[in-house]
Amino acid sequence: MELLFLGTCAGAPSKARNVSSIAFNIKGTRNTHWLFDCGEATQHQLLNTPLRPGKLERIFITHLHGDHIFGLPGLLTSRSMNGVTEPLTLYGPPGLQVFVETALRVSGSWVSYPLEIVEVHSGFVLDDGQFRVTAFPLNHVIECYGYRIEEHHQPGGLDAARLAADGVPPGPIYQQLKRGETVTLAEGRVINGADYLGTPVQGRTVAIFGDTAPTPVALELAAGVDVMVHETTLEHALQEKANSRGHSTTLQAATVAKQAGAKRLIATHFSARYGIGECQRLLAECQTIFPNTELAYDFAVFEIPLTPV
Repeated sequence: MELLFLGTCAGAPSKARNVSSIAFNIKGTRNTHWLFDCGEATQHQLLNTPLRPGKLERIFITHLHGDHIFGLPGLLTSRSMNGVTEPLTLYGPPGLQVFVETALRVSGSWVSYPLEIVEVHSGFVLDDGQFRVTAFPLNHVIECYGYRIEEHHQPGGLDAARLAADGVPPGPIYQQLKRGETVTLAEGRVINGADYLGTPVQGRTVAIFGDTAPTPVALELAAGVDVMVHETTLEHALQEKANSRGHSTTLQAATVAKQAGAKRLIATHFSARYGIGECQRLLAECQTIFPNTELAYDFAVFEIPLTPV
């Protein structure tokens, strides 16, 4: 799976960067993707990627500021105009349903696919069998959440060559064996699927923060994650200004990553005052505290590889 950044600017777009949206591309057998936030022109950004609206399964909104949701009505209606019939679920703070329904009603728009809107609160959001998502309240000027995505552990692959060598012919029982079940063959021999499975694969974890000033909750949200995505709206010298507006600085984001035991930090949501070159300076500030920090930019892709348990 991977993270594809569609917008990395805070508040308003710049010539080089759009406002907030991140695609969580699951790939693999599901071949679906989720969005985290949907700032203005997100659908335009999507046109420049391999992602398709019909494969969009869920959208998670961190909070209802415009740079995080003003692209939502357009994306929803364009999805209908493109003939997409696959269902879509939206998640976000209270008020999300009123926003979406009002935008559609007053503009005379509609959606032609099943649309579910789930207003979240702190705690469990969903478990779809592959991922568990939990919402954590952040420290912003309006209600705002960060989302922790935890992938369930995956069993090791089935050693089909070894099964064949042991005289177990391919067939429906392979699915049972892949689940680690015990199977009795026609001749009476008992085969334990667990004996033919490879090394289990560790589920991956990702923490995606909405806008936030420093908060103790951040350490729980990001505890031990493989990837932590955190706003770095302003440089360290502007800490007072950042915090007074519910935002964090470079060093504050990096400190969370270090204290939470995150493996990687991706810095994003930079003020429009910073050009591409100046963002490198923000990255350098983060790296003084947390060396394994990477810089997000529009259309940057970050792979999140599997690792054995």
